[in-house]
Amino acid sequence: MSNAKKIMELAEKYRDYTANNLAKMVKIPSESMQEKDVQAEVVRQMKEAGFDEVRVDGLGNVIGRIGNGKTVLAIDGHVDTVGVGNRVNWDFDPFLGEVKDGYVWGRGTIDQEGGIAASITAGRILKELGFDKDLTFYVVSSVMEEDCDGLCWKYLVEEEKLKPDFVISTEPTNLNIYRGHRGRMEIGVDFRGLSCHGSAPERGKNAAYMASRFALEIEKLNERLQPDSDNFLGKGTVTISEFKSGSPSLCAVADFVHIHLDRRLTWGETKESAVKEVEECIKLAGLKVGEDAKVTVLHYEEVAYTGLKYGMEKYFPTWKIPETEHVVQAGVKSFKELFDKDPKVDKWTFSTNGVTINGYYKIPMIGFGPGNEVYAHAPNEKIPVDDLVKASAFYAQYAYNI
Repeated sequence: MSNAKKIMELAEKYRDYTANNLAKMVKIPSESMQEKDVQAEVVRQMKEAGFDEVRVDGLGNVIGRIGNGKTVLAIDGHVDTVGVGNRVNWDFDPFLGEVKDGYVWGRGTIDQEGGIAASITAGRILKELGFDKDLTFYVVSSVMEEDCDGLCWKYLVEEEKLKPDFVISTEPTNLNIYRGHRGRMEIGVDFRGLSCHGSAPERGKNAAYMASRFALEIEKLNERLQPDSDNFLGKGTVTISEFKSGSPSLCAVADFVHIHLDRRLTWGETKESAVKEVEECIKLAGLKVGEDAKVTVLHYEEVAYTGLKYGMEKYFPTWKIPETEHVVQAGVKSFKELFDKDPKVDKWTFSTNGVTINGYYKIPMIGFGPGNEVYAHAPNEKIPVDDLVKASAFYAQYAYNI
């Protein structure tokens, strides 16, 4: 019997085990910085699966290890979820964690505790097969991704000194192989006006008008942005997601405006080029950079559930891996061996921990995850158990092929 067939048989054998493990996670609310209880469940599951070592780092990531080989492969999944939003939009309890009708139901099943559950099963499969390749297999249940994608891997690489040779992100890919996505950054633009009594606005300098002229230039900038040269990632985008004004009173001219920009970056666009474009929009609005308006790349810093304060600049680089690279081709090979067909090789629409894994640290990586990303952050979240089975088989087979 081929190795791939043995792996598929074991993945099917552990179908209920994987689904029930995910259901147990879903029952535990785990928004960013509130992952302590669900991480304790992840630790329990990894130990039950027979991992050689399970530990929790200073930020709260759970790191499970199998083997001690020279090549290091890490399977990453973030355990934190977004909130449930308006409960009226849910047809069931978001924390139901029920396995029914071929799905696991609840918040986090797609995005993305399903990937963690499948990865843990992959580890159990490797242990049962007596995996003896010269490879160290890690499963990382990471934290705070929804609040600041990539922060967890900044900590892992820089503080824990864990820098794998290869990484698979288990963010949902609909069981396709993904090799990149656009980057992003968060930019703040602050406008300084001059207040005066609202009965004589000509005496002041209205920051709201200044910012409004700038806003129209940002709209035009978004229309001018171009796709990458091979049109794989598509065009970058920029939009205003927040507009706040202030004045001494409601009977006074606004002397302050803060605008928050959501900038998505395609291949070839950088932090420096994006900031320069924003500054040009300030000039096109008839304003002076630094005097009338100040541009800032924003910074994130929050306290993890462990009590550690940690942060990073809110610049999350674009990344993409050529389809010919070994990290991608090992995925293609694994997929064909398991499922006897060619995979679709594509990209994510949204951002992932890949912004640091490959964007900053250039670690070769791919994405392969259960569930469809269109259901991420949406009400009535659920994931097919079939996807969990196939994903757990894929991660195990990939360990043999990389």
